Amino acid sequence: MNELLTPAEMGRADALAGNAQALMDAAGRAVARAIMQRYAPCSTLVLAGPGNNGGDGHVAADYLRQAGWAVTVRAWNKASVAEVARAGLVIDAIFGAGLARDVSPEVAALLRAAKRLVAIDVPSGLDGATGAVRGYAPQAELTVTFFRAKPGHYLYPGRGLCGELVLRDIGLPGSVLAQINPQTWVNGPALWHLPARAPTGHKYSAGDVSVLCGNMPGAARLACAGARRAGAGMVTLAADAPFLPPEAGLIVRAEPLEVLLQDARRKIWVCGPGLGPLAGHKLARLIAAGRIIVADADALTACAGAPEKLRGAAVITPHEGEFSRVFGSLRHDRLSAARAAARATGAVAVLKGADTIIAAPDGRAAINANAPPYLASGGTGDVLAGIIAALLAQEMPAFEAACAAVWLHGAAALKVGPGLLAEDIPAVLGPLMARLRPPFNPADY
Repeated sequence: MNELLTPAEMGRADALAGNAQALMDAAGRAVARAIMQRYAPCSTLVLAGPGNNGGDGHVAADYLRQAGWAVTVRAWNKASVAEVARAGLVIDAIFGAGLARDVSPEVAALLRAAKRLVAIDVPSGLDGATGAVRGYAPQAELTVTFFRAKPGHYLYPGRGLCGELVLRDIGLPGSVLAQINPQTWVNGPALWHLPARAPTGHKYSAGDVSVLCGNMPGAARLACAGARRAGAGMVTLAADAPFLPPEAGLIVRAEPLEVLLQDARRKIWVCGPGLGPLAGHKLARLIAAGRIIVADADALTACAGAPEKLRGAAVITPHEGEFSRVFGSLRHDRLSAARAAARATGAVAVLKGADTIIAAPDGRAAINANAPPYLASGGTGDVLAGIIAALLAQEMPAFEAACAAVWLHGAAALKVGPGLLAEDIPAVLGPLMARLRPPFNPADY
């Protein structure tokens, strides 16, 4: 159930399924059950809106009353702030995920008065397609949604406002998804498969990754560490000047880029980490040579205001500042912005952040949800670029490689825990990947 449906797609799913009353009854029952599993009976107020969300609230109230709860239902325009403030629990059934306008000050005042709030579908005021707030949205302790979650449940600020997110089946047949053809998913191993390692393989069959190194070699070395631990058979640090790295097994080459490009095995390149002012020139040369490129950091800065210079890269990995410099302000819809960047460049766009978005030029997109806040540390993005490159070198398609790398990056950070440094991430990649790769069975050969 990792597909994400926009409010419009969810409306279409409801219409395709038919039997609206049965769906509403199942939704209301699911809300009541979720509440009874988490809360002791208390005075409960349902704030009901005019649409299906309000109908779900009425049904939930009926089921709670049958269980002995004291429940009052008020139309949102009949309730008072004082009544909301007195309630032990408020069920927000005013507006659903498809709200097309900002909530009014009157609705905002009601929602602010709630001491504890459970939201049906989304907290009222939250845009289910983008995660943006339309004027005001309350902080929910629990949000109950149905059939499939929506992008706004996983995109900030919406993700933070939903509290615990509970997804419940209400009888919609999964077959409706084939007619809707969703293009957005929650990122995770269900979306991709790590490549198997052939028992007769050698270091070049596992892929060759080259990382350009400039005036900040530490960043490039972090990218190399990510690539090596993520399974690349050969990793080369292409330095402007020779130096001795501390890592055994890391190859350093100081020849000019033109010389290194004469080796046809050098297909995969990381361009940008710590590269400095020559990043734009080197990126252009790699693109002209037809290489498979992960463009990060200084390579993105070199394309400020000129996204066309990134055409020919396989994957671009901007954080929000870099994205804004290249493509313009993100505004309130990061998902659409990432998709637009992917279309404009022909590259898979990895828009990094607490809710990293991976977008393909064909419109597919995944939202990552496993990255802890302590991943926000200098150098972690360089490691990510290396992981992506290693998976590309193992012949994963660009979208799947980027999705897998972002998920592994987050899972590794969770494994390390608070106090994480960028250099901690590569060391824990191996055990994580071992659990996800197809097992090697000598009897098969």
